[in-house]
Formats: sequence, C-alpha cells, structure tokens
Amino acid sequence: MAISSAGIGSGLDVAKIVEQTVAAEKVPLKKLEYKAEGIQTQISTYGEIKSLTSKLGDSASKLTRDSAWNGVSISSSNPTLSGTMTGIAATGTYNIQVMHLAQAQTTALGGAGGAALPKDQTMGAAGTIKLTMGTESKDIAIESSDTLTKIATKINEAGMGIQASIVTNVDGQERLMLRSKETGTDKAFTVDLSAAPAPAPAPAPAVLGQNTTQTAQNAKVKLNGMDVESSSNTFANTIPGMSFTVSEVTSTAATLNVKADTEAMKKNIQEFVDAYNELNDLLTKSTKSVRTADGKLDPSVQKEGVGTLQGDSATVSLQNSLRMLTQGISGSTGGLTRLAEIGIQMQEGGKLSTDTTKLDKALTNLEGLKGLFANKADALGQGGGIAVNFKNFTDKLLAFDGTLNTKSDSLESKLKSNTAEQDKVNKRADTLEKRLYAQYSALDTKMASLNALNAYVSQMVTTWNKAKS
Repeated sequence: MAISSAGIGSGLDVAKIVEQTVAAEKVPLKKLEYKAEGIQTQISTYGEIKSLTSKLGDSASKLTRDSAWNGVSISSSNPTLSGTMTGIAATGTYNIQVMHLAQAQTTALGGAGGAALPKDQTMGAAGTIKLTMGTESKDIAIESSDTLTKIATKINEAGMGIQASIVTNVDGQERLMLRSKETGTDKAFTVDLSAAPAPAPAPAPAVLGQNTTQTAQNAKVKLNGMDVESSSNTFANTIPGMSFTVSEVTSTAATLNVKADTEAMKKNIQEFVDAYNELNDLLTKSTKSVRTADGKLDPSVQKEGVGTLQGDSATVSLQNSLRMLTQGISGSTGGLTRLAEIGIQMQEGGKLSTDTTKLDKALTNLEGLKGLFANKADALGQGGGIAVNFKNFTDKLLAFDGTLNTKSDSLESKLKSNTAEQDKVNKRADTLEKRLYAQYSALDTKMASLNALNAYVSQMVTTWNKAKS
C-alpha cells in the first residue's frame, strides 16, 4: 500500500520531527558561517591594507627622485613674456627686452608691382614661376588659361613651405598673397618671374608682377644685455632647461624669475604624510579591541571594520615597523636626520601632524631636506633617507612572497577550508533528512498495513457476532 504523505499512516508529525532533527544536525553550521564572515572581512581588510601600502610606496617613491627636489617655478613681470620648463633649469633672474618679433615673409603677386588684377583674369600666355626657399627650388608651370586662383592651388600643391591665398579688394580685384608657413630669416623665399635662357621653361606671363610687403625676420631680444635671436617668438634653446616666449616689442626689460618650486616639494611631502596616516588609521582601526565589559566580542562594532584583525601579530608588527621608520635616519648630506626637525611630529595613536611654518622654514634648506628623504642607502641597505627606507619597506611588503600576500593567501586558505567544512555539515544533514524520511515512510507503510488488518478483523468479529444472534 502506497503512502502519499509522511505520517499519514502513523499519525505522527513527521515533517516537524525531521525538521527539528536536521536543524540539530546543522547547529555547527551557524558557527562556521559566522567564522567565514569574519575571515572574509579580514581578507577585505588586507585588500585595503595592500592598496594603502601601495599608495604610501608611491608617495615615498616621488620623494626619492632628483626631479622632486630639482623642480623650479617660473614667474614673469610682464604678461607678454612667459617661460616654460623643458628640463632642469638653473635658478636665477633673467632680464629680457624684446627688440622685435619674428615674422614670416609676405609677397604679393598680381599686375605690375603686385597690383591687383581684375577678378578671374587669365594669364593669356603660358610660362613658369620659379620659387626658391633655402636650397630648394621648384618651377610652377603656368597655362595661358590659368587665373590667380589656379596658380595659388599649384603653389600650395608644390609643398614648398609657402602658403598661397587670394586677397580680394572692395572693388573685386584680386592679388595672390604668398606667405612663409614659418617665421624667421631661414624661411625667406624668392619668386623669379624673369625670363630664363633656353632650354629652360618660358618666363612667367608679362601680366604678372610682384611686391614683397613683409620681409622674413627673426625675433630678437636683449637677454641680460646680450643680443639673442630666434626664428620664432619662442626661444627654445637659449636657456638650458627652459624656453620663453615673447608676444610684444617692449621698451624696457621684463623679468623672468626662476626659483625652486618649494610648493610642489611641500605638496609631495604632505602627500607622503597623508598616505602614511591613511594606512596607520586603518591598521589602528582593524587591530582595536572590540570586547565588551564581560570580555565578549562586540559583533556590531566588528561589522564596521573595527577590530577585524585584533590580536593579529602580522598586522601589529607591520604597524610598529612603519612607526619605527618615521623615527629618523643615521646620517644625511644636509644635516637633517629627523622628521621633527622639519615640523612633522607623531601624535598619540601614531598619526603624523605637520607644522607648516616649520616645514616652510625647512624648505629654505633644500640640500638638508633632500638628504633627509632621498639620501641613498649603502650596499648593505643602510643610511638611506626616510622616503628611501619607506619605499624599500613597502616594496618588500607588496612582493609576491611578501608579508601582505602571504597573509592574504593564508586567509584565503582558511576560507576555503571553512567552505569545505560547511559542505560536509550540509551533506550530513541532507543524508540524515533522506534517511529519516525513508524510515518514517516505512513506518507509515507498516502502520497502514496493521490498521487495515485491524479493520478487517473488527469487521469479521462484527459479522460473526451478527451471525450468532
């Protein structure tokens, strides 16, 4: 006899009995899940630690480079004079008077003397215009039907560094304007309209004439009283490590002041301090005790990331090592050996604070400041500046086999083992559930059979009693 529902034969609440029994079997699961949650939080925290350690290493790396201490800023006393860094420039003051600006040559072609011609007038005869710039020459073939517009197209297609365009007067008459694409005397050009001896091409049509309206010219300045020229208004190679640009002729000298860029140095130092504080704050937060008065862990606080690494020796050791690195160095080329000397002090909890007034004063001793942060370590790794030591330390922490990756791998392994244990508990519970339902199903079948037999016997007894009477 088939049983359609567990307990129907026995009258027992089988579902509830099985549910309670399986629940008892799964009791260890809750503890494992709680533990897994904690491990996952630790993994996440170590991910943050690695990220902030990398940030600290990057900020320290900046302070180890010569470029961090050789940077300069440029200021000008006149807006028509501006300077730009192109390398490492020497500090100093440069007095610059602009005598004249660079200009490109402009030559007009048209009628006699470059006078305007009627619009779309044809040349009436074939010939040649010879253009020369430097050592390069090209012959521009002219057809009798060519207009100034057509000639402009041919010159532009020649690729001579000469720009040809049509200029139209108010009366509609035209001239062909030829202009050097670049300024400076080395970009001057000639236009030969004269007759050429055979077998050279015929000269340009007699209708054409020319007039140079603007000669090619270099920019010229007096730099601290010395004449200096440039083919453009930008003097790119005059002062090592910088270029300057002029835009207006001046009657008096303007001043370019090149000085050490202490603001950039100050910014880099503060970025290092901020990066250190971010990492220190995270380490402090994650190792903080979160036990209640009775010694129990406070889960609500832990969920906020507080105390996730409480008692973790690797994390505590990391924080102590970082604080030790801020204590100072054994020697420096500039005499500065401690951060406190430049206004950077450790506060309660390991956080660094910056006294900007004291730091500004320290920025007047660039050699000492550079030595404090960027002093090179010896062959044994000793005697390095603070930034050098921090960079070396963070590199080791972040290495493939470094402390942070080793710790993360260990936590990942714990999480994997925890997951395996949870799977075992769930498997045991599933097996138990199936076994219990099978057992109760068999019981239901047996009870149903007995109940049927009882009913039959009762029926037979009733029938027998009726027959007797």
